[in-house]
Amino acid sequence: MGACLASHLIEAGHQLYLYDLDPEKINEILKKGGKKVDNLSVLASQVEVLILSLPNSTIVYDVLINQLHLLEGEHQGLIILDTTTADPDITIPLAAKFKVRGIDLLDATISGTSEMCAAKDAIFMVGGTKLAFDQCEAILLNMGREAFYMGDSGTGAATKLVVNLVLAINRMGLAEGLTLARKSGLDPLQTLEILKRSAASSKAMDQKGYRMVNESFYPPVGHLSTHYKDVRLMLSYAATLNCPLPLASMNAQALASEISKGRGDRDSSAIISFYNDLANLPSIHSILDKK
Repeated sequence: MGACLASHLIEAGHQLYLYDLDPEKINEILKKGGKKVDNLSVLASQVEVLILSLPNSTIVYDVLINQLHLLEGEHQGLIILDTTTADPDITIPLAAKFKVRGIDLLDATISGTSEMCAAKDAIFMVGGTKLAFDQCEAILLNMGREAFYMGDSGTGAATKLVVNLVLAINRMGLAEGLTLARKSGLDPLQTLEILKRSAASSKAMDQKGYRMVNESFYPPVGHLSTHYKDVRLMLSYAATLNCPLPLASMNAQALASEISKGRGDRDSSAIISFYNDLANLPSIHSILDKK
């Protein structure tokens, strides 16, 4: 995802400084015109906007506080765009700490797969000050299709969790329906085509339907393990609000079951394997091998 964002920014004419723990991940971006930063601690003094694409909010906190040392020195006017699937309970107090020092932290979460991001078809859902959002809106639109200001700090992160929750349930519902179709003796591919043309059609079908039917789980576009991490974050955040999420809880159990079987590296469409096991349906690949 970070590579896609970086490429779009360079194409839009921005001067871009890059840092990653894995040098190979930025080599292609360097060829496009990006500049490598060897010392992360000096990065904040070289830029006006700092964009993060990291696995979770705990890592974001460590990078901003312990590696970039943003609570030390002068960084007045710096804007941080955190594109991580963020934890609002970490983002909100962290943004407050930075605001006192004249730094704006925006939770600029992304809705879209890496493929959608590469096609500049993703959208941004942003929480933080409206002024900082307005200042960065053009940059966000250089990286995605649309950018929505959601409100105060944490609202972008909360919106991302809502979007991911609905996506997760859509995927699980699709897997359940395709399992019933297979058990009924229906052709799964034909059933999917009908579903896509019916009132039940969804983005989940477009993104994951053929992968489910063909059990095409590699290479993954969004790992099951990453999806499980997001679902656990949804449940944890909802618990602080006393908000019941029974369907998301069931989804978490299904994901935990798959990961316990060593399937965490599969594409998130592999949730259908959970249903295959429950329904005692063999993998289609084993059926094809026998033929």
